[in-house]
Amino acid sequence: MNRIFGVSKNKTPKPTLNDAITSTEGRMSSVEVKIKELEARLVGIRDRMQKMRDGPGKNVLKQQALKVLQQKKQYEAQRDQLMQQSFNMESAVFAMDNVKNTMSTMQAMQDANKAMKKQYKNVDIDKIYDIQDEMADLMDQANEVQELMGRSYNMPDDLDEDDLEAELDALGDDLNFGEEMPSYLNDAEPAMPELLPEAPDGSFRQPTENTAESARAEPAVRM
Repeated sequence: MNRIFGVSKNKTPKPTLNDAITSTEGRMSSVEVKIKELEARLVGIRDRMQKMRDGPGKNVLKQQALKVLQQKKQYEAQRDQLMQQSFNMESAVFAMDNVKNTMSTMQAMQDANKAMKKQYKNVDIDKIYDIQDEMADLMDQANEVQELMGRSYNMPDDLDEDDLEAELDALGDDLNFGEEMPSYLNDAEPAMPELLPEAPDGSFRQPTENTAESARAEPAVRM
């Protein structure tokens, strides 16, 4: 059967921008490692040259340093290119994400618009106006019922406030007690009780001449 129909080959998925960004960043990391190694070599050559006198040996080290520096510049240029490529791809991803978000927002707005139109088909504006008018009439009827329930009986409706004030002033004149007091207020004050004789203080008084004569004459009067 496989010879007749053949075997379906597994198709490899196409790389995405995110995959390309990841690959580019990996290459940048390897280039950075090489740049660090070249910088370390340059530092070592520089230290050796500082310890040597001028001569052929120092010139050889100088040529080596120039080659290493040239390689370092090339790797730095590659790094800058890779950084620019990564930045461009990230910008493209950002733009694509914005487009996706915009499309999602538009789709959500369209769905909401359709739902609102469907709901408003069941809404009758005239019916709402009728309901509002009926509610206003019911409120008026409720207020009228409250007024009727709170009405006072056997009270004239045509009372004048000026007449009421005049009647109140006349009533105040009748209740004025300044000129004529009630009989129970005009009664004389009750007499105060007479004072009792003072109690003897216990002291002995010498009889006077007048008291002695009166004592002698008293029996004669009694006879």
